[in-house]
Amino acid sequence: MGATVAVNSGHDTSKGFGKPFEISYGKMMMWFFILSDALTFSGFIVAYGFSRFKFIEEWPIADEVFNHFPFLHGVDAPMLYVALMTFVLIASSVTMVLAVDAGHHMNKNKVITYMFLTIIGGVIFVGSQAWEWKNFIAGGYGAVTTKSGKLLQFTDAEGHRVRMNTFVVATAVDRAQHVSDKGLWYEEEAALPPYAMKDVVNSFAANPNLRVRTQQLTEAGEKTVLSRAESITMLNKGVRSVEGANLRENEYGHPLFADFFFFITGFHGFHVLTGILINIIIFINVVLGVYERRGQYEMVEKVGLYWHFVDLVWVFVFTFFYLV
Repeated sequence: MGATVAVNSGHDTSKGFGKPFEISYGKMMMWFFILSDALTFSGFIVAYGFSRFKFIEEWPIADEVFNHFPFLHGVDAPMLYVALMTFVLIASSVTMVLAVDAGHHMNKNKVITYMFLTIIGGVIFVGSQAWEWKNFIAGGYGAVTTKSGKLLQFTDAEGHRVRMNTFVVATAVDRAQHVSDKGLWYEEEAALPPYAMKDVVNSFAANPNLRVRTQQLTEAGEKTVLSRAESITMLNKGVRSVEGANLRENEYGHPLFADFFFFITGFHGFHVLTGILINIIIFINVVLGVYERRGQYEMVEKVGLYWHFVDLVWVFVFTFFYLV
């Protein structure tokens, strides 16, 4: 039986094995987190792409959904505000690069300036996203759903979208919403639709210039606008009017569109908000001279890696969710 010989490599294992890839463990763990989070976002975007391909005819046209701009009520500005949000976030990534570079040169004042600008950019982006959510939830044009779950939208004779609240004359509602404290304690009805179907049908019939647009695509890739007679026939199949969006239905198209919008942009917005809070903590430490006394600004570099990742994810979200 051979004897086992222990070989002494001359390395003291009690002190660890040094820095992997010649970077600190803090940076290494940040890269592990970024990799795992990238896989999570990738899964969301792939799921979105699969759903969009499956329900391609019922998927909304992004230019019609994201066409709002602050202080320009009624002006059609497709994708302009989302593009502005994207520019602000990318600009904040540039200021973060400058902050990291200033840290390498031990320039405290420049680190303070560029980190402050990065935080401001993040706050503007999150505020803009909240404003975008508000408009998405409130809606603008309205629609009607049929028994089969199809969505009917309204246009004029030339095919231009028409807001439902501009032609529907609402009559007095003769029923109340069932709530748990006025009925069965364990059951509560969803919010009442904005307009009764009889009001939508009667108001549509009184406006001969109106048409119904279905979700079916033409050969040109546009939504199908029905003739006047076909519009009246189809509208009589409607069961509920819809305004805005929630997790169950939306006026834009397939219900999954709103689900993905809330989940993907909300998850990304949570990342940006977290990055802002971390940046504020690091910013305070910079002002107090914590890293100046340590002789290095590695914490600024680590939070910079996270911020660049968040910006890069938004580029993919902007490309695949808004543009494609």
